[in-house]
Amino acid sequence: MYKHLFGPVPSRRLGMSLGVDLVPHKICTLNCIYCECGVSTNLTTERKEYVSFDEIIKELDNFFSNNENPDYITFSGAGEPTLNINIGKVIDHIRRNYPEVPIAVLTNGSLFNDTKVRQELLQANLILPSLDAATEKAFKKIDRPNKNLKIEDYIRGLVDFRKEFTGAIWLEVMILPGFNDDLENLRRLKDSILRINPEKIQLNTLDRPGVIENIRAATRLELQNIIDIWNIKNVEIIASSVRRKGNRSFRKDTENAVLETISRRPCTLEDLQDMLGLHINEINKYLDILDQEGKIETYRQERGIFYRLKQ
Repeated sequence: MYKHLFGPVPSRRLGMSLGVDLVPHKICTLNCIYCECGVSTNLTTERKEYVSFDEIIKELDNFFSNNENPDYITFSGAGEPTLNINIGKVIDHIRRNYPEVPIAVLTNGSLFNDTKVRQELLQANLILPSLDAATEKAFKKIDRPNKNLKIEDYIRGLVDFRKEFTGAIWLEVMILPGFNDDLENLRRLKDSILRINPEKIQLNTLDRPGVIENIRAATRLELQNIIDIWNIKNVEIIASSVRRKGNRSFRKDTENAVLETISRRPCTLEDLQDMLGLHINEINKYLDILDQEGKIETYRQERGIFYRLKQ
C-alpha cells in the first residue's frame, strides 16, 4: 500500500491514471463550494515540501518495478499539487526515467501567476486547470480563495502559461446555476477563455453534493445552451462518469466493498477512506459510478455528507 500514490484508477478523461498526491488532504489555495473532497483544512498559498521528495520517488520507482505502465501519471489528489515546491523535480525524475508515460497535472491553476510554478510544469504533457469565474465576485462566491489570490492575476497566469507551454491545456469550467451562469459571467468567462486559448474547454457540473447546501447540478440542456452562447470551438460537456464502467480495469471488488460498507451503516467519504484504506480520489471514482447507477443516495448531517444505499 502506497502512501503518496493511488490507483491506477479509471479516469473519464485519461484512461488508467496513476495518481501522485503531493500535499496532505485538503491543503489548497481554494475552498470551492462544490469540492467532492470536502472543506479545505488549510487555505494557503505557501509553497513548501508538504510531502517528502524522497518518499515520492521511492514509491514511484517501486511501482514501475512491479507494475505495467499506466496510461497517464497524474498529479492530483485532495489538495492543490502545485503547492508542493518539489513538483518540478518529481516531473523531471519521471521524464528521465519513464519517458514513455505521459504526465498530466490536475490543478486549479491559481498559482500560475508565479513564474517558478509555470517553469516547473513545462515538462508535463497535459495540464488540466480550472476556471470557474472571471469576475471577482463570482470567484469569491464559488472558489472562496485564499486572501492573497485575485481573479485577474489568476487569469493572467493561465494566459502567460499558454505562451510558454508546448503541451496541451484542457481547461475545465464548473457550471453552477445561480452562481456563474448569468450572461455577464458567461461573457467574461468567454473573454478569458479566448485569451487563454486552451486546446479544449470542458464544461462540468456538480456530480454529487458540494460542501454547502442549496447548490445543484446544471442540466445537460443548460450546459448545451452555454456552448451555444459562447460559440467557441472545442467546447465539450464532460461525459457521464458511468462511462468508466467500461474501462478495462474497473474493479468490481472495490465497488462491492463500498456497497457492503454503506449497507451496514451510512458513511461519510472520510469514513470510507478509513475503513477501506483507499485514497479519497479512488473512492470518489466508485461513488460517482454507484450514484450514476442509482444504487446510492446522500444526505447531510452536522458531520458532513453521508452515503447510504438507495431506499
